[in-house]
Amino acid sequence: MYEAIIAKHLRPMTPQPTEREPQLATLEGVRAVLFDIYGTLLISGSGDIGTAAATDRTEALAAALADAGLDYRGDPAAALEDFRRVIEEHHAKGRAAGVEFPEVRIGEVWSDAAALWVKRGDLPTPPEGSCLSKLAIEYEMRVNPVWPMPGLVETLQQLRRRGKVLGVISNAQSFTPRLFAAAGGELESIASLEALGIDHDLQFFSFESRRAKPGTALYEEAAAALHARGLAPEQVLYVGNDLRNDVKPAAAVGFRTALFAGDARSLRLREEDGLDVTADLEITELPQLLDCV
Repeated sequence: MYEAIIAKHLRPMTPQPTEREPQLATLEGVRAVLFDIYGTLLISGSGDIGTAAATDRTEALAAALADAGLDYRGDPAAALEDFRRVIEEHHAKGRAAGVEFPEVRIGEVWSDAAALWVKRGDLPTPPEGSCLSKLAIEYEMRVNPVWPMPGLVETLQQLRRRGKVLGVISNAQSFTPRLFAAAGGELESIASLEALGIDHDLQFFSFESRRAKPGTALYEEAAAALHARGLAPEQVLYVGNDLRNDVKPAAAVGFRTALFAGDARSLRLREEDGLDVTADLEITELPQLLDCV
């Protein structure tokens, strides 16, 4: 189901120049390379999951409700406000439970929002889970379209051939891994993350642990899994497009870091945060990694 909906919305995109100059160096001893997904492995139309700004989200939600088969009879703007409020409530519950950077599970968010619509009379009956799953991906693909980053396949294949262990650490939802399978219809060499050489046990997603970046929880999980393989943190390179969410927490657990500055949509230098952090590398194209590890 996910793949068909995603494929329906896929459209080619190209990165927007950042005018940054690559800062390359040879990093000795790197045995594993882990990546962010949105804005690094995938071009992200909004720059990151859940941060859409350019798209008319009310219009997107109205279309998503219709395509998901929900007979929503109210104002889509009110439905969108319910959705946002439920996310805030879920985040507040997570923080109350002691999680500094909590993550939602988007299916639960849509379920709670739909309950409000039913109570208000905007939706005649509670929707089935399959309809809510459709709604989640129909909405996300409208507000945050994606496309494989140039050089993705070549870079991961070459790293794998060189014996590098590959993984991902990403703020993500349950449909995120399916983006790669859906893209396989456009680029046959992409069938899944596993087909790209990324082992299932080295895929760390925020929705699974309910903990998000910029917290270090996902990075700590990754470090523990790599330690079980005999890899020390200094033998790991993490690649991401956000100094706060990617570079800072990765460095905090001892990983070496590469800032991906290849797309203006998603590059996050966080200058307003006054971060005192510098990546070991700065790349503007994924294949530049092959000159460094």
